[in-house]
Amino acid sequence: MTEPKLFVATKALVIHNGKILILRESTKYTDGANAGRFDVPGGRVKPGERFDDCLKREILEETGLQVTLGKPFCVNEWRPTVKGEQWQIVGTFFLCHANTDKVVLSEDHAEYAWIEPKDYGKYNIIPTNIPAFEAYLKI
Repeated sequence: MTEPKLFVATKALVIHNGKILILRESTKYTDGANAGRFDVPGGRVKPGERFDDCLKREILEETGLQVTLGKPFCVNEWRPTVKGEQWQIVGTFFLCHANTDKVVLSEDHAEYAWIEPKDYGKYNIIPTNIPAFEAYLKI
């Protein structure tokens, strides 16, 4: 068995007026494994990049939002198969605050919604994000 490629990722629960931003993955996302499902902003840290700079960059690229980074509150990992390769991604979730709800999506995402945190189960959320929503509700 081939050893998986290891990545570090930062993910965000972006909050505005008490609601959390979710993004539906587009079929155009080349590294995607969850087309049609909802995710939260974030992505893989590039070698040499600071984790906080990564998260701000990813949020800006994916949503057009500039955010204030808060504290990390959840760590999870997932092991998708991407383009036939086994990946292992260790992701740290951060609380982030946006000063606007005006989102400009990249082509990696097809739709967005601002949701009540307790309503996350009503959406087709990627399972690896569920522990982050559950941890948030206990804060």
